[in-house]
Amino acid sequence: MSKNPLTTILEVNIFNGTNYNDWLRNLRIILDFENQAYVLDRFLPRALPERSTHQERLTFDKWHEDNRKVHSIVLVPMTNDIKKQYDMHDDVQLIMLRMS
Repeated sequence: MSKNPLTTILEVNIFNGTNYNDWLRNLRIILDFENQAYVLDRFLPRALPERSTHQERLTFDKWHEDNRKVHSIVLVPMTNDIKKQYDMHDDVQLIMLRMS
């Protein structure tokens, strides 16, 4: 992902534990622009069915790639103390549930 100029919104609006709604609104703006906001709202699929189609595999792989990218976008604009609470989780949806 190339540098999105919108990410500067999060660089100056770091999540500090008291500004969740503002931080989430800014995060959604960025992820909507990147077509990755779905990662916030749905759990990461852990496995594909045995007889998955090619399209299902592509979708699965894209979801995991987007989750990995969004994971970084979510964690970077946090104070270090807060970041330590969530950086061990690999599923962005799980992080969002624990934060809300």
